[in-house]
Amino acid sequence: MTLTVERRAAVLGADELAALDARWRAANYLTAGQLYLLGNPLLTEPLRPEHIKPRLLGHWGTCPGLNLLHAHLNRLIITRDLETMCVWGPGHGGPAVVANTWLDGTWSEVYPDVPRDGAGMARLFRQFSFPGGIPSHVAPEVPGSIHEGGELGYSLAHAYGAALDNPRLLVACVIGDGEAETGPLAASWHANKFLDPVHDGAVLPVLHLNGWKIANPTVYARMPEEELAELLRGYGHDPLFVSGDRPELVHRELAGALELAVDRIRRIQRTAREAPAGAVRERARWPVVVLRTPKGWTGPEEVDGLPVAGTWRSHQVPLSTVRENPRHLRQLETWLRSYRPDELFDERGRPREAVLAQVPRGSRRLGSSPHTNGGLLLRELPIPPLESAAVRVARPGAGTHEPTRVLGTLLTELMRATASRRDFRMVGPDETASNRLDEVYEATGKEWESAVLEVDRHLRHGGRVMEVLSEHLCQGWLEGYLLTGRHGLFSSYEAFVHIVDSMANQHIKWLRTSRRLPWRQPIASLNYLLTSHVWRQDHNGFSHQDPGFVDHVLNKSPEVVRVYLPPDANTLLVCADHVLRSRDYVNVVVAGKQPCFDWLDLEQARAHCARGAGVWEWAGSERQGGEPDVVLACAGDVPTQEVLAAAWLLRRELPGLAVRVVNVVDMARLLPPEEHPHGMPDGEYDALFTRDRPVIFAYHGYPWLIHRLTYRRAGHGQLHVRGYREEGTTTTPFDMVVRNDLDRYRLVMDVIDRVPGLAVRAADVRQRMADVRFRHERWIREHGEDLPEVAGWRWDAD
Repeated sequence: MTLTVERRAAVLGADELAALDARWRAANYLTAGQLYLLGNPLLTEPLRPEHIKPRLLGHWGTCPGLNLLHAHLNRLIITRDLETMCVWGPGHGGPAVVANTWLDGTWSEVYPDVPRDGAGMARLFRQFSFPGGIPSHVAPEVPGSIHEGGELGYSLAHAYGAALDNPRLLVACVIGDGEAETGPLAASWHANKFLDPVHDGAVLPVLHLNGWKIANPTVYARMPEEELAELLRGYGHDPLFVSGDRPELVHRELAGALELAVDRIRRIQRTAREAPAGAVRERARWPVVVLRTPKGWTGPEEVDGLPVAGTWRSHQVPLSTVRENPRHLRQLETWLRSYRPDELFDERGRPREAVLAQVPRGSRRLGSSPHTNGGLLLRELPIPPLESAAVRVARPGAGTHEPTRVLGTLLTELMRATASRRDFRMVGPDETASNRLDEVYEATGKEWESAVLEVDRHLRHGGRVMEVLSEHLCQGWLEGYLLTGRHGLFSSYEAFVHIVDSMANQHIKWLRTSRRLPWRQPIASLNYLLTSHVWRQDHNGFSHQDPGFVDHVLNKSPEVVRVYLPPDANTLLVCADHVLRSRDYVNVVVAGKQPCFDWLDLEQARAHCARGAGVWEWAGSERQGGEPDVVLACAGDVPTQEVLAAAWLLRRELPGLAVRVVNVVDMARLLPPEEHPHGMPDGEYDALFTRDRPVIFAYHGYPWLIHRLTYRRAGHGQLHVRGYREEGTTTTPFDMVVRNDLDRYRLVMDVIDRVPGLAVRAADVRQRMADVRFRHERWIREHGEDLPEVAGWRWDAD
């Protein structure tokens, strides 16, 4: 089969073509200068070794293509009066984005000590990949960026997240052909099925084929053009191909392809927006541009007898021993002078008029788009009063609710409150209903642009719940949405949020850095709701049982990460209210979806969450003004239930024992204040947990996390932690805690074992506890359900 691949060359006047080429050459010169030059930025004298940086760090190969696209996007913004931002997928081409941001004036506005002249150029060159300067990749320090360039795969998902609910915005997204091989990027091609042309903006992907990764050819670049066109059409795109190594021809073809792409985008949007409300429409086929240019284009063709431009050898620095090798030094000077810098910059180092002829004005500049500094656009969320969703609690443990279903009531009202402003979305991998949040469908549907069958439910154009069975895509959408000034929530099965561990890493690093940049405005926090958790995945089994995301997150920057384990429905509401109002954090909230005892009323929940950790006086048996014999601590809904059941048993079996019950909601409270802003001073910690009494801690996740958080505390030697030990299977709910020694009977046995003198006095009680555990094992194997005294247990303080 032979495909006709559409091409269109723009009619560029001589002045316009010259301006495009001048801008491209200037950006290429500035890019190479950042890689190499420590002095002599305008080449006013012959290059000497002392003009060269002692360590050459960075990436050249992708930069000429990025510079070309930046120049052409500028032209498009001006000629079409577009509101545009760009996501730079090959973020290791950081010096290219920096160069263009300096050329359009944004860099000097954000960093006044780097003016747009020769002195500023010298500082620009020196700061790149230099101690005290900026990283080699696109990073938060770079105006106009929302995308960390160190890890590949996330650009297209971020771009679609930025376009959601931004109907006037065009998001250009440059995708490197190496990045296109990653799993997250492969899934992201399907994001076009979730883009509503009425309420959302448009994404224009530009697949940049330069042929090589660090040391190997790329899959996409070696595909025949017809095969690649078929693949992109299969993804639902209409591809436009541009290729070549002759600058004038590439300029004309790229300008034409971009114009044609914008024409198609406008036609899609106009057709959808002018259609009657509720009209059935076919899914749009959005354009994609495929740009094929040589890797390292315009750089050294050959070094030491080996080909460089157009090969993998141009990926980083094409000339690596410039200070030591006079031949390389001469070759570098020849390369830099090939851009004719005297034509591009005046005697004071300022860009000449031809270079600036196609720089957009003000916020139309790619470096100055407010969408890339989303805090400028952020509005407070109209979160409904918690009383509208809170459950009534006459006394602790008197009733049960599904915590996430209660939260769903609050989120439904929030969806209604943001219906006109459209700045709150929920994302999740096909689990909104499973996670008991499906009441939100009363306020909004699930976004869907493909065919709808009679059996389908809640699918609609313009829905603000995004569901797709790709955690990568959910995470990328939400990150792009938040970074451009909106709010959201990611709900996921606890075990499978690990799929985005690395994406979470990168977002945390982005936030940590951006918080230290005064010009970066705070954005809404990235909020995870982890449910269907380890202790209630007894039906799905071992594969669905992993509470380790909390460990992963708490290893990260303490000024950014927060972890909350609400023990019931009302504390979940309070936690949700808090995290949705917060800024510049990654918040992890772990809560169950199965029926759970209601322990605290709303006001008690507010006070408890404000403390982060506290004594539940009503649950313990310590004497007024006295000290406890033992502390039963808990974090998480199921551990809390088991601790309270253990306290209940101890009250009956050992009525003279003084038991203190401590519940922890905010995991960072266990840390010292010098290690985390939420950390608890030693005096407060000692007052809560004591300095010398046994502490039996029932924890939701892996027990060693608690030891790591508390290892510096005075009473650490008395701390014994029970938690998940990788003992999982398909079984009954209570058997999960028994298998991991987290059950109430095991906790009572731990108390007896660790309170001095109790082992002898309470030997009979300990034996009865062990007997129940043994009887439990036989019971579930015979009956397939938990013991009646466990399944029917209720808290009763009397």
